[in-house]
Amino acid sequence: MNCPQCGNGLGPDAKFCGKCGATIGSAAPAASAGAGGITLDADGKGQGLGYSWEVVHQGAFALAILRLQAEASISAEAGAMVSMSGNVELQAALKGGVFGALKRAVGGESAFVSTFTAKGAPGEVTLASGAPGDIAGVEMNGRTLFVQSSSYLAGDTSLQVETKFGGVRSFMGGEGLFLLQVTGTGVLLVSSFGSIHRKRLAPGEKYVIDSGHLVAWDASMPYKIRSMTART
Repeated sequence: MNCPQCGNGLGPDAKFCGKCGATIGSAAPAASAGAGGITLDADGKGQGLGYSWEVVHQGAFALAILRLQAEASISAEAGAMVSMSGNVELQAALKGGVFGALKRAVGGESAFVSTFTAKGAPGEVTLASGAPGDIAGVEMNGRTLFVQSSSYLAGDTSLQVETKFGGVRSFMGGEGLFLLQVTGTGVLLVSSFGSIHRKRLAPGEKYVIDSGHLVAWDASMPYKIRSMTART
């Protein structure tokens, strides 16, 4: 059996596609998760509030193309812009004031956040991460997501992005002392060093991931970090 969305090979009793996250068979459609769900992009494109987005060259050197309607805006990590239309206005600001900017800087991000606005007519902005890698889109739908501090690329201007202390377990696991907590409704673009593998877990399912390869996960998911010992 193959996934109807991405063609990935599946087991006979599969409920979800481990590659794109699509629901299979009689399970409720992922897009119908409602206000409490998170929807992963299946084809590298989608719609935001006043703009459309598309990821090209996926896998190694991904580029996000955002096509803004007139007067629409998008927020992005400072330094992520590759190109933009001549009528797009760029503003950089210390989001959250001086204290918020300090928290962002300590967490490994730029103290500034860039906001792009198409003035008077539609415009285009292209974004890329600072290292070769992939980009994925997440439709937040009112939920909260934990994101590795270096993986936030861009998102709706309405999303709340806060730097949170990850604790000793986060630091010991290789994620650093700080994580980003993203909350709200709208599109979030995350990036990685290397390709992004989308994995949807069934209720109660456990999954082990090397902490150095985590990009983002639902904040409602309980998790713990442990050391792996070699067996002979």
